[in-house]
Amino acid sequence: MSGRIDFNCDLGEGCGDDAAILPYVTSANIACGGHAGDEASMRETLRLCRAHGVATGAHPGYEDREHFGRRALALAHDEVVALVTRQLARLAAIADEEGVALTHLKPHGALYNLAADDRGVAEAIAGAVAQCDPRLIVFGLAQSELTDAAQRLGLRVAHEVFAERGYAANGRLLPRGQPGAVIESLDQAIAQVRELALHGRVRAAGDETVALRADTLCLHGDRSDAAQFARAVRAALEADGVRVAAL
Repeated sequence: MSGRIDFNCDLGEGCGDDAAILPYVTSANIACGGHAGDEASMRETLRLCRAHGVATGAHPGYEDREHFGRRALALAHDEVVALVTRQLARLAAIADEEGVALTHLKPHGALYNLAADDRGVAEAIAGAVAQCDPRLIVFGLAQSELTDAAQRLGLRVAHEVFAERGYAANGRLLPRGQPGAVIESLDQAIAQVRELALHGRVRAAGDETVALRADTLCLHGDRSDAAQFARAVRAALEADGVRVAAL
């Protein structure tokens, strides 16, 4: 079997070796100054992406650096719209100066997870994208409220799956801190990637098999071994005849 998949990574977060990861991925989600990042890191990451021919997108998150955007904050829906709009505009302005066109937007951390199940938050994020730049592809957890909300607004969507995160039986990611939430074994991660890319399914907690649409595959760039994972995952996909390319 063979197919096609985008390979994305969260970058510009100040905690990984972005330059070592970028040769192996096809899309980058760039921190926009919320959970991480600043003007200098955004500009540097955009330049690296341009040099490697990697598609670039915004990665807005809760403005909570202490918890790296991985703690949900009680924001009204209009505040979520403002947060996404503010951070997207910040990155878009720098991208324009650098001659780089943004292609997508993917929420970060707790905002991403909340948007997977909370229709109001999902609609706030999708609405912000529609208002700011309806050409952008919305990256969301596969078959989630966020992908549904974006589609209702006529936006392009990418159903996202994960290389090194564990899944619950309902197709959602296991919460960080729960056993099996983060896959540390490269062999186990590659086995999961192959199931997702070739067969559109994943082995979830409780030994359940869950069908998932896989348009884009995520690797977290804040792992200490992210570059090693990226290289091995890309090689495994290509060895299986999967075309790895941006959307």
